[in-house]
Amino acid sequence: MNIIVVGAKEQADLIKSKVSGRHSLLFSGFLSESHLEKADIVFDFSVEESQESLEQYVNHPQTAVFLNAVTFSLAEQVIYQTKDDCKLFGFNGHPTFIERDLLEVSMYKEGDKDFLKNIMQKLGLGYELVDDRVGMVTPRIIAMVINEAFYTVMEGTATKEDIDLGMKLGTNYPMGPFEWASKWGIANVYEILEALFEDTKDERYKICPLLKKEYLRVMM
Repeated sequence: MNIIVVGAKEQADLIKSKVSGRHSLLFSGFLSESHLEKADIVFDFSVEESQESLEQYVNHPQTAVFLNAVTFSLAEQVIYQTKDDCKLFGFNGHPTFIERDLLEVSMYKEGDKDFLKNIMQKLGLGYELVDDRVGMVTPRIIAMVINEAFYTVMEGTATKEDIDLGMKLGTNYPMGPFEWASKWGIANVYEILEALFEDTKDERYKICPLLKKEYLRVMM
């Protein structure tokens, strides 16, 4: 199968290390029509930055398209297209999550479940199917934990170091919330919470001012 990875070279190397079987893998820093004509499968890590690229995918109904769809749902993007013929899936391609054995995957059309199963078997990838919604499951939960940890520090209840240690010892998390935020990227955490609040208007996703301050510092 011909696999195209749109994104950074490190992301292409990661996909290459995860798949098994005889496949051809091409890395591209940007999406092109010539690449799509040859592709059986696309993993697009960059779609969160350029969601208009979805317009190209709908013209290739036989291509399995996996979008790094953590900050948006597939349904809300497809609604702007004139047609939706492609085999469209979301995946959690964010740092610290994409490296896991199980890939978190969402699906636009319920009728594509067997197609997805077949593709993942051919690639030798384990996956967990989740609802097509902003934040998926794991990123949404971890972003909320990180946000609450920032509130705890802002209120003077505990230090970052104490919270990290307490979460690892008390809940058996592989990383404390601040360590996780650092490895995941504070911009990713902020943007997921922002997207969740915009999508739901739920106060649980209201971003802590201290987290926002760190985000703005990083983005300067």
